[in-house]
Amino acid sequence: MTSIPTGLRTLAIVQAGGQGSRMDVLTRERAKPALPFAGVHALIDFPLSALAGSGIADVWVAVQYQSSSLDEYLSGGRPWDLDRSRGGFRRITPEEGSGTAHEDGFSFGNADGLFRMREAIRMFAPDVLLVLSADHVFSLDLEPVVAEHLSRGAECTLVTAEVGRQEARHKMVVHGAEGGGRVSAVEYKPDSTSVGTVATEIFLYQPEVLLTELERLRALRHTGAEDPADTGLGDFGEHLVPALVDRGKVYAHPIEGYWKDVGRPQAYLQAHCDLLSGKIDVFDHPLRPVLGPAIPGVPGWIGEGAVVEDAMIGPRSRVRGTVVRSVLGDGVEVQAGAVVEDSVLLDGVVVEAGAQVRTAVLDSGARVLREARVGARPSGTRLSDDAIVLVGKDSRIGRGAVVEPGARLEPGTTV
Repeated sequence: MTSIPTGLRTLAIVQAGGQGSRMDVLTRERAKPALPFAGVHALIDFPLSALAGSGIADVWVAVQYQSSSLDEYLSGGRPWDLDRSRGGFRRITPEEGSGTAHEDGFSFGNADGLFRMREAIRMFAPDVLLVLSADHVFSLDLEPVVAEHLSRGAECTLVTAEVGRQEARHKMVVHGAEGGGRVSAVEYKPDSTSVGTVATEIFLYQPEVLLTELERLRALRHTGAEDPADTGLGDFGEHLVPALVDRGKVYAHPIEGYWKDVGRPQAYLQAHCDLLSGKIDVFDHPLRPVLGPAIPGVPGWIGEGAVVEDAMIGPRSRVRGTVVRSVLGDGVEVQAGAVVEDSVLLDGVVVEAGAQVRTAVLDSGARVLREARVGARPSGTRLSDDAIVLVGKDSRIGRGAVVEPGARLEPGTTV
């Protein structure tokens, strides 16, 4: 295995600033990277844990939408041992008055976001720049990926995964990279594709080439834009990566083990199903554990007469009813006679006696009163967004009320 040269200066940027509109009511009042996963983690834990476990200490987290929902959780990088006196963790937020219109404020995509940070990146002067998204479930030792990137003389390395062709339509499809070769072309969210190789949104860049290309593309794209703050760069797959592919030095590195983008309701619920069925291996690596802030409190409690099958019960949760193929977060209560199936209940949810919750995600503090019915079993075998109920934070579903499959309840809704 090729080793990383001593003294290599590596910088990682975790782009955690997107609005997460596809998750609808679950991201009205939180940044998507703060969305809980597996009861005791948040999505931001996965990239930060991968970086910490790979010995990459200089990590910037770029946030913009609902950034306060992440501040306390991030704790200056302490849960991932990234807090230090020199270097280490840094939180990047949008600024006003820091430059011209296309440098101030919110970004218009992840490539545009890097363009706005270009001077800070230049001042840091990294030898390798890693850029990661924060809405994926994965575990990856990045050290050999960095070493391979350097040994190839790559200008860009895409960490890739194999997914179904239907799923690939939502991603950046990568051609010519079977087994980890040189990338011949990419397609960004095509209408159809015969290829299931996609970019996982874990990128390694040669910094000077990246910054030069961003500035060149900005000069080409930013002509006649209605919004002077919009550089026209958009997301990586729109202009940046295709331009780098044309230069001939973009390579793929296939990820080993489980990887899933959980930025849509179907994918989020499916990933929890995968967790319960043992398909997720990301928690199986003792040398690079998935870290995050500790949740205080006693372990979950299961009372007499409860039925719990293929489920995970979070700390301080209390179950007297039936919980099947579901994940309960911190402090959830399922009362006697209540039924929860194929669902995810975030912290503080209460399902009262006789209520039923099926194929749903209930946000923090939601309460389902007696005899209410939320969702239903899907009619087919394939799970879809339209079959999943999303209940916003602190919503209240009244006694005997019915919430049909596919419903979206805004935070604080009373039904």
